[in-house]
Amino acid sequence: MIKEWELLESKVDKDYRVFRIQSDMAMSPRTNKVGMFYTIDTRDWVNVIPVTPEGKIVMIRQYRHGSREVTLEIPGGLVDEDDPGEAARRELLEETGYAGDPAQSLGFVNPNPAIFNNLCHTYLIENAREISEKALDPDEDIEVVLMPLESIPGIIAQGGINHSLVIVAFHFYFMKNLCLL
Repeated sequence: MIKEWELLESKVDKDYRVFRIQSDMAMSPRTNKVGMFYTIDTRDWVNVIPVTPEGKIVMIRQYRHGSREVTLEIPGGLVDEDDPGEAARRELLEETGYAGDPAQSLGFVNPNPAIFNNLCHTYLIENAREISEKALDPDEDIEVVLMPLESIPGIIAQGGINHSLVIVAFHFYFMKNLCLL
């Protein structure tokens, strides 16, 4: 049976704007040997699937520095002091100018438990309508794109959406709707 490792020491190795690198010294319960591990300490993330009354998904295109490409995604961001549902509403409005019905939780995942300590929550906001201008951060450059819902599986299959957390969000969405049939 797998047991938790004993944490002997944990300290911040480097602190950045949106995350910290932790260095942890832990002992294996199986071997009693000590290992050094580096983890990324960050706040939870949120993704939101906004659906218009016409059945279009409010998506965004933006340049991503990690992959060095423009990606097709859904709105999302860090959860601040608010709850994930409030963060979903805030991110949708800031990144797209859209708002809608109350946010409905579709589920959450651990993005990568090997190195991250956070969760990524997915929310659905129906009846999304444009109500204001975008309120982008200085380091954001976002284009709003309305996509037909029925096109999403094909776009994913062809690699047009390759952000793993966006694909998981659509998995939650389609599983919820399959269960309602």
